[in-house]
Amino acid sequence: MRLPSMSQPSLLAPIAECPPGPPGAQVRLAVLGARGVGKSAMIVRFLTKRFIGDYEPNTGNLYSRLVHLDGDHVAVQIQDTPGCIQVQEDCVQVLDSLSRCVKWAEGFLLVYSITDYSSYQSIQPLYQHIRKVHPDARTPIIIVGNKADLLHARQVQAKEGLQLANELGSLFLEISTSEDSQGVCDVFQYLCKEVSKLQHAGSTDRRRSSIIPRPKSPNMQDLKRRFKQALSSKVK
Repeated sequence: MRLPSMSQPSLLAPIAECPPGPPGAQVRLAVLGARGVGKSAMIVRFLTKRFIGDYEPNTGNLYSRLVHLDGDHVAVQIQDTPGCIQVQEDCVQVLDSLSRCVKWAEGFLLVYSITDYSSYQSIQPLYQHIRKVHPDARTPIIIVGNKADLLHARQVQAKEGLQLANELGSLFLEISTSEDSQGVCDVFQYLCKEVSKLQHAGSTDRRRSSIIPRPKSPNMQDLKRRFKQALSSKVK
């Protein structure tokens, strides 16, 4: 099975370097999926609360915003990706630039449309591709079935999305970007929180590994006892 690809090759927009900051102060996310599933609309909905239904095929925009999260302002970078994924025989072929995006990101949204079964079929190969790059199972990946308002055109049942997520060990949600701004916000905020937790856990592990254990202090009582034994033996 081959997904429709864009007529011209697309390259991801350059990813800006993040300024150094404390753990949890900045989060890098990537939104992946086939063409036309609503990736750009989801990102814009989250960042601006506005819904825009029509987009030109994107070339991989990078969105950077300060987001209020649990009382703190977090610098969130979200990489949109072009829908030019090729899926054939359970293997995903992606642009080199898309692979670089996977290496760059710390958390992932895998999006399909409930009205397009082929977009659903691209999720598992994409997931496997991410896991090859990020073998740490803690790297957060959320599977999202978008366009849940178009029930009359549904091709993917909710139970199919849930079953796939269970098989992959991932979280699954169905949302409607056009009708449910809060649902979209919840998805991104949850992903931001999971990435922040992983960052804090990583910094804690690094601090622990950098601590050099102090040598054990000699037991003074034991030294005194040995000294007394040595003196008594000499007296004898």
